This record gives sequence, C-alpha cells and structure tokens, in this order.
Amino acid sequence: MTIFPPDLNLTALRLELARLRAGRGWTYDELADRSGLARRTLIEIEQGRTIGSLKTWHALAHALDVPVDHLLGTLCEGHTPPDA
Repeated sequence: MTIFPPDLNLTALRLELARLRAGRGWTYDELADRSGLARRTLIEIEQGRTIGSLKTWHALAHALDVPVDHLLGTLCEGHTPPDA
C-alpha cells in the first residue's frame, strides 16, 4: 500500500510572506531591494501564480530576518505529524 504525503499548504506559505512583509510596512519594491528578487516575482508568489524556488525562499528568509524553516514550516500547517 502506498501512502502519499499530504498536500503542501501553499496558501499558508504565501499568506505568511504577505503578513511578514506587511508587518514591516514594506512595499514589494522594498522587499525586492532587500532580497535581490524581482518585484514581479514577489507579486506572483503572494498572488499564488508561482511557487518560487528554494533559492527564492532562502533569499526571502534572509531579507525578512526569519529562519527559512519559519517560512517553509507553514507548508505543513493543518497536517498531523507522522508520529502523532
């Protein structure tokens, strides 16, 4: 029997990015300057049109001064841990 992992909670991930950005009062331009990413990339991620690469999320974590696992941990929001 094959057991598939739960779907990633991409909505929680993009909402956390938006929350962190807005909480700092940063525009897309400000986050783009701080992360080295394109403004368009940030907008597309927050609007759910793209996921972004691991490199993208690493840059965002550093720009926002949060651990990358804080951001990526939201992918499991609503999941029951395997040992629970």
